[in-house]
Amino acid sequence: MTSDFENKNFFLPYGRHDIDEEDLKAVRNALLSGWLTTGPKVEEFEEKTAKISGAGFGAAVNSGTAALHAAMAALDIKPGDEVIVPPITFAATANAVVYQGGKPVFADVDPDTLLIDPLKIEEKINSRTRAVIAVDYAGRMCDYDALRKIAKKYDIYLVADACHSIGGAYKGSPSGSCADLTVFSFHPVKQITTGEGGMVVSNDKDLIHRIKLFRNHGISDDLHQRREKESWYYEIQMPGFNYRLTDFQCALGISQLKKLESRIHKRNCLAKQYDRFFERIDGIAPLKRQEFISHAYHLYVVKLDLERLKKNRLEIFSFLRNKGIGVNVHYIPVHYHPFYKKTFNTYKGLCPIAEYAYERILTLPLFPAMTEDDVKMVCHAIKRAVTP
Repeated sequence: MTSDFENKNFFLPYGRHDIDEEDLKAVRNALLSGWLTTGPKVEEFEEKTAKISGAGFGAAVNSGTAALHAAMAALDIKPGDEVIVPPITFAATANAVVYQGGKPVFADVDPDTLLIDPLKIEEKINSRTRAVIAVDYAGRMCDYDALRKIAKKYDIYLVADACHSIGGAYKGSPSGSCADLTVFSFHPVKQITTGEGGMVVSNDKDLIHRIKLFRNHGISDDLHQRREKESWYYEIQMPGFNYRLTDFQCALGISQLKKLESRIHKRNCLAKQYDRFFERIDGIAPLKRQEFISHAYHLYVVKLDLERLKKNRLEIFSFLRNKGIGVNVHYIPVHYHPFYKKTFNTYKGLCPIAEYAYERILTLPLFPAMTEDDVKMVCHAIKRAVTP
């Protein structure tokens, strides 16, 4: 284990994609099929993803960010509308609201899970509130029973930013089945990848139809519909974007979906190995998990008790990075970013629980190609990093 530390070229990232021969064959076949985009693999990928998600319909787009944007457009978020979001997330969650002219309103998180706190949501709701975006941070799904009650009580939409949680479940309900709209990401470090890509799934056919319009410039009839009608005519029904996902990316996604269950299992096995180690280490603890949650473990995040460790996070971070351990921090609270301070007057102290956690969290390497020895190596390095 320690020999790798002396290899200056060694680096174990926090996440890594996994492509095999089956994936390569699927992409090659798609490239030779005569379709590069808007072909049959797109619809097949949508159907298969919706099925494993417990949803009726899916709309593929070219990134998780595009999926979030399309979801906000489908809900007709507009200037003057407010959407409640957590501060511990990638900025795209809030940015998507801004793209539509809406205002993201930050509700603080639960200290044990770093998931949006339903009680904090209710404090932020007013007559301008149109939706809540719940983020399944690190792969653990939110408290959707509580969130659905709030959404129903105030007649607002519930959107799941499940970019971390595909393959997970909440009380037996798969990620994708717990909200009005659910957004997935297929970025390379996620559980499955299409290179770049995303999808929105839902049981609401009309919302998915609006998303499909939005991803294709807002055009009423796509290529296939015009061909069936033997027509060149189309109409712009809404201002849209080119957010389409290619056929060969969807072919990769279909192939990757076959491996989703085994990858989630491997991520959980590695996470349990980490858990056992941290049971014996004072001053470092993983985020709380509960038995009724099937964790998708996109990220393995720990909280540092800096007072007990008598070290600052930068010291620990730098030590591990210098040893080739690709730790990271997910995420800088969105309301800390200059754009949000300038545009929405956000400030330090707005979400104190998230801010306190941000100063103390660290993401450790976790991806299916890792071995038990890799985890042991990371744990050995952490023990060295925190030893006085």
